[in-house]
Amino acid sequence: MIDFSYQKEFQLKHEQDHVRWLNKVADFHDATVDVLGYVFCDDEYVHSINLQHLNHDTYTDIITFDYGTDTVLEGEIYISVDRVEDNANDLEEDFDTELRRVMCHGLLHMIGYDDDTVEKKAKMRALENEALQMFHVKQ
Repeated sequence: MIDFSYQKEFQLKHEQDHVRWLNKVADFHDATVDVLGYVFCDDEYVHSINLQHLNHDTYTDIITFDYGTDTVLEGEIYISVDRVEDNANDLEEDFDTELRRVMCHGLLHMIGYDDDTVEKKAKMRALENEALQMFHVKQ
């Protein structure tokens, strides 16, 4: 089950298309989504979570809390819509594409992929691009 909730004035377009896509990405990596919650919020909301739970005084586009395994995905993913919008503008990227990139980024972390080195960041970016292509494939 994938659930979307909102802590800011924002609504994900075509929620069920995103549910199908995220399940497809998980399945492609031999994982199954059990319970996954996406919370769309603003910079301050994500910043407060970053301070409270991770002791990081920084703004970020995503925070992932992983309660499952690499093959059974359970967790919460907090996404700052403000940060995604700023990043999309900075990268000259479409907002919806950047949002999907961040959404699958959190999912890929839960599957076991990291991005803490240059090589791992390159691999993560390739996996994100692959996942983004899957969104546009009709079910």
